[in-house]
Amino acid sequence: MTLWAIVPVKPLKRGKSRLAAALNQEERELLNISLLARTLQTLSGLNELEQVLVVSRDTHVLRIARQFGARTVREDDQPDLNLALARATVIAQLHGIGGVLILPVDLPLITQSDIRAMIERASDPPVVVIAPDRHGRGTNALLISPANLIDYEFGADSFRRHCERARRAGARLEIVNLPSLGLDLDLPEDLALLDQLLMDPEALERLASQLAPCEPRPIESAPALPKRDQG
Repeated sequence: MTLWAIVPVKPLKRGKSRLAAALNQEERELLNISLLARTLQTLSGLNELEQVLVVSRDTHVLRIARQFGARTVREDDQPDLNLALARATVIAQLHGIGGVLILPVDLPLITQSDIRAMIERASDPPVVVIAPDRHGRGTNALLISPANLIDYEFGADSFRRHCERARRAGARLEIVNLPSLGLDLDLPEDLALLDQLLMDPEALERLASQLAPCEPRPIESAPALPKRDQG
């Protein structure tokens, strides 16, 4: 399977605004740069990925991405994450890809082994592989094969919504529930947990035992989603 990673990145000066109670703007910007560089470095060393495509409105982000050998696409001035990802996927499809891996940059513990774990689950398409956040509500990584199999549903309760999309598409659904993929930096409490994990080698194992169940809430209790446009 020919696989591209698509990495959406908010403007460095605006990203992680919910960490304002713990970090000032300069500190948040430095954190965003560090997370971006770490993510790109992790991806660039994977032979399983043919290409990395970074999507952002921030020209500084795009310059950094190109330094790591990534392709770039400039997002328009009216940001919509799901629309930006859909457009980036179309660009990737022009190169004959078999699948896409959507990977945000706010996963401070991510490793190449984590990404390989997702790729290994993606054999025998059609398949959707999801790494949920540690609360079992958000989507921290998403692998889709073939690339246009489902629409993107990033936002509130995206884990359940992506699972529902996969099931409606008749795809095999694989869930990768790893503590290193489950921790994303959104709130001050996430920073505090990261500090704890870095200081205590056994804390990651305890976090793994406390992860939310990987099955989403029953689809019957969810509001109906619009049908996917087949045109």
